[in-house]
Amino acid sequence: MTSPAVDTVVFDLGNVLIPWDPRHLYRKLFQGDEARVEWFLREICTAEWNETHDSGREFADGVAELVGRHPEHADAIRAYNERWDEMLGEPIAPNVALIGELQAAGRGVYGLTNWPAEKFPVALGRCPFLERFDGIVVSGREGVRKPSPEIFRLLMGRYGVVPERSAFVDDVERNVEAARALGFHGIRYESPESLREALTRLGLP
Repeated sequence: MTSPAVDTVVFDLGNVLIPWDPRHLYRKLFQGDEARVEWFLREICTAEWNETHDSGREFADGVAELVGRHPEHADAIRAYNERWDEMLGEPIAPNVALIGELQAAGRGVYGLTNWPAEKFPVALGRCPFLERFDGIVVSGREGVRKPSPEIFRLLMGRYGVVPERSAFVDDVERNVEAARALGFHGIRYESPESLREALTRLGLP
């Protein structure tokens, strides 16, 4: 029995289509002091704290809680919310181009992203190509984030995405593994060149 043809691609957004890194902001705030930047992001505005906003927590609440614990860093903590757009880079052009190629070939193209709900309009304003997706599931709007199987099932149910016929692209291995466990063809994103090669092996675009 042959495997079903892959006719759909599901993209993560951050660092696959749109570069995102808080270091872009904090290098400016801390005058290029890399050690201070890394300490701040490891000890104060941590990845775990950031992920609570991906799960639906409002930044006002997250910032207030953190300022209460670290009042001496209040201005730098508030900047995480107030200057969040400065963490975004320019879209990754070769990967954005894939969207048009896939759609021109009749493929379905979707987004599945861990992204704070209140910051998603920033992405839409900066990256109009997002309007071309056949559908996007944003973790902050749903109150659940990758790698939870629940958010993948939301995508599948809402848009009729069939895992066995879909490639899932993400730069985080645990998210790729979660997708594979549900039947997706998981692709760990490393570079535009390796992504195109992986899609080509699946018969895409």
